[in-house]
Parts: sequence; C-alpha cells; structure tokens
Amino acid sequence: MPMSAKAIEDAILAALPGAEVALTDLAGDDDHWAATVTAPQFRGLSRIAQHKLVFAAFGGRMGGELHALQLTTVVPT
Repeated sequence: MPMSAKAIEDAILAALPGAEVALTDLAGDDDHWAATVTAPQFRGLSRIAQHKLVFAAFGGRMGGELHALQLTTVVPT
C-alpha cells in the first residue's frame, strides 16, 4: 500500500521538528512523490547529508511503502 502525504509529512516532521514540508503527488497514484523540505537542521550540512537526514526518517519504508521520493532540501534564511 502506498504511503499517504500525511504519513510522509508526519515521518519527516518527527525526524526534523520545525521543518516545513511541501509535497506533490507526481503521478496521481500516491506512490511517486516530490518533497521540498526546509529545515534549520540542514544548516552547515552538505546536500548529501541533508538528504540522508530526510531518508533516515523513513527507516526501511523507502523503496517499499514509499516507492519514489524526489527530494529538494532548503536551509531557511
């Protein structure tokens, strides 16, 4: 079963409190998502480290319950 937008947002916010999450369903199937995550926790981290923080929020669900996630990370100004 695909992961809902709420479940994706909840997982990210649990791992990165205070983050802002914007989601787009890319294929209209609740299985292919784009997310823009803005979080102060990204400050001073490389883009790879930022992405790892977000993907870690999903544990083993990435590639299964959450099939595809196009990710953009932003450090707030």
